[in-house]
Amino acid sequence: MRKGSKTNPRLVSLIGELKRIAREHDAAIWRDIARRLEKPRRNYAVVNLSKIDRYSSENDTIVVPGKVLSAGTLQKSVTIAALGFSKKAYDKISTVGKGISIEELIRDNPKGSGVKIIV
Repeated sequence: MRKGSKTNPRLVSLIGELKRIAREHDAAIWRDIARRLEKPRRNYAVVNLSKIDRYSSENDTIVVPGKVLSAGTLQKSVTIAALGFSKKAYDKISTVGKGISIEELIRDNPKGSGVKIIV
């Protein structure tokens, strides 16, 4: 049987950084994201833009512990942080809101205040 450890160095460092920030700033949201990213990749969230548009409000900050896909449209100006974006999804987000990496979000908002998780 194969040991279930991550081999992607970016992902390993991101999980470590999330845990460190969660301890330092007592922010449970980053611990939750780290736990979701420690699971197997087949369990990562895959979220379409239509779902983000449905469950968000104007000027929200959204975290997707997985990948954002382009099905649907995005009507609201939101900031979306995710592990990855499809090219079409990133283009659609750029016209209305802002797409960033999870690393950028924890650098800008270490306490995690006002951040929503969509899975």
